[in-house]
Amino acid sequence: MPSLKDLKNRIGSVKNTRKITKAMQMVAAAKLRRAQDAAVAARPYAERMNAVMAGLAASVGQSDSAPRLLAGTGRDQVHLLVVMTAERGLCGGFNSTIVRLARAKATELLAAGKTVKILTVGKKGREQLRRDYERYFVGHVDLTEVKRVGYANAQGIARDVLARFEAGEFDVATIFFNRFQSVISQVPTAQQIIPAKFEAASASANALYDYEPSEEAILADLLPRNVATQIFTALLENGASEQGARMSAMDNATRNAGDMINRLTIQYNRSRQAAITKELIEIISGAEAL
Repeated sequence: MPSLKDLKNRIGSVKNTRKITKAMQMVAAAKLRRAQDAAVAARPYAERMNAVMAGLAASVGQSDSAPRLLAGTGRDQVHLLVVMTAERGLCGGFNSTIVRLARAKATELLAAGKTVKILTVGKKGREQLRRDYERYFVGHVDLTEVKRVGYANAQGIARDVLARFEAGEFDVATIFFNRFQSVISQVPTAQQIIPAKFEAASASANALYDYEPSEEAILADLLPRNVATQIFTALLENGASEQGARMSAMDNATRNAGDMINRLTIQYNRSRQAAITKELIEIISGAEAL
């Protein structure tokens, strides 16, 4: 049974921990608002660009002149998995859910006889994947020093992915990230970016546009930008999801610390009362003996 001093020290330690988790919760709440606004603001642009690209892709179809980023290499053998996680922990299951989805995809592809290559963005995902999939790593993007993710960061990742595609290193590229819904809900998402996949545009939407220059020329210029746009959107969604998950995790930790303090305080008071009672009994017994 712990002594009164041990219980008192432990109560003090848990109180200090609660102060830290409370402070982290408040910081995450402040960052969440800005990250959520950025993610929500980026969605209309990404959706509109997707609609325009879908119309162009539908016009081009599977013609021989279609850009490689749309038509693909004609093979489905080598897959590049771009796993995008956080640089820091203490955010609940945020990183684990992304890694779990990527791991399931990698396992599925390997079982089908495909070749898997993994490009990690964020060290937490890399740490979790290293034990089982380190031999499949082909690169890593470190954003530790980036205070606020910008489009330039997405362009850098996109240039790396596009350069690998042009070099013939893979046939299909898929990004993995968490899509932000609310503070307590982030959806693990796998999105194929190469070859580009779009929702089918309606016939009426296609009839409204007459493109100059040709659809193929426009697509050749827009498809690389679309890759960067999708990566940037995923980074923003990840940023909001990370802060939401951290805020929720730190709130739970603060509550748990409070519950532990209450339990330890009760135990401390009971032990103290028992010690006092024991001392009184000893004093009374000694007095009676005299």
